[in-house]
Amino acid sequence: MALVSRPTLRQAHRWLGLIFSVSVLLSAGSGVIHNVMTRTQPPPPAARPAGPGLEPGAIRLPVAEALAALPKEGGPIRAINVRNIGGEPWYQVFREGAPLYYSALDGRADATRDAAYAAEIASAALGGAPVREAGYLTAFDAEYISIFRILPVYKFSVEDGRETRVYVSTLTGSVTRHTDRRRQWEANLFSNLHKFAFIPNKDARDFVLTTLTAGVALASALGVVLFFATRPPRRRR
Repeated sequence: MALVSRPTLRQAHRWLGLIFSVSVLLSAGSGVIHNVMTRTQPPPPAARPAGPGLEPGAIRLPVAEALAALPKEGGPIRAINVRNIGGEPWYQVFREGAPLYYSALDGRADATRDAAYAAEIASAALGGAPVREAGYLTAFDAEYISIFRILPVYKFSVEDGRETRVYVSTLTGSVTRHTDRRRQWEANLFSNLHKFAFIPNKDARDFVLTTLTAGVALASALGVVLFFATRPPRRRR
């Protein structure tokens, strides 16, 4: 004797399919938007140094002399880069926290070079357009999400009628994200359909996504059971 009657199986499958079909519809919608975005949005910018070239002959001081005034405290040096900022070579020094800058001409320190370097990268990526600093991100937010990976970054905006924004990393010396009003509308639509970004609390969002996905799996499994439970008996020859 069957544990569950066929009418009960049909009703359960029908209602589960109706309830959880919203997840399938949203996933299908996000798939359509994703295909559209691959056509309308360029690929992520290459993570390589941008801006004007560097003339090695312009370096006057060896790195050891230029960093003679570097404070002893602050932890070990992690990396040293040579950057062309404002037409001059600068040593970019990474310890803990924000990078430090020392002139490769006379060894002077300048705490403003990081923002100036970021602005040059942003302007160069936009064909020399003037940019305005719009923020400094140390954590991901609704627009600069975790898929872009690199933090911290500077955010710059451009007065071009399209609300263009670029995000810049002085660690990589490159633009990590380029967006505008239309591109961000598409990205927000995709995030809302695919990842339920309209739910602000991550724990609640993960719970809803997990529940809907599990419901779709349950409805599908029930459909398989229903197929075998309701198929007509074989006729004997």
